[in-house]
Amino acid sequence: MLLILNGPNLNRLGLREPGVYGSQTLEDLERQCEAWGAELGEAVTCRQSNYEGQLLEWIQEAQEQGFGGIVINPGALTHYSYALRDAISGQPLPVVEVHISNVDAREEFRHRSVTAAVCKGKISGLGFLGYRLGMEYLIEGAGA
Repeated sequence: MLLILNGPNLNRLGLREPGVYGSQTLEDLERQCEAWGAELGEAVTCRQSNYEGQLLEWIQEAQEQGFGGIVINPGALTHYSYALRDAISGQPLPVVEVHISNVDAREEFRHRSVTAAVCKGKISGLGFLGYRLGMEYLIEGAGA
């Protein structure tokens, strides 16, 4: 069972900067992840929060809730949340960080991720497909 977490402002997909993030919504993304999970033979639970503390709690509780891995798009928290970094590193599940846009081709402050170093990998710039690739890795490569 995989946990898909989306951080701040991802609830605004389809409305916020469609030139960067596309016109599909968070609901579209969640449906797509659930469909990919079914195709890959893995149950998927999708959650989104604009609140750092809520994301921390979901990460901390994931193993106890039966999840085998986490795909996370931390949004802007990627660049400064040491609390999120510590939550990821303080639990045993494999985590893959994803970003819809190519963060390295954007503003300078987006080039640094404080969370990537404690994740199994980072996928950036492949749109929604990045989530599928993260899911595939967790299922096939990391043994979620």
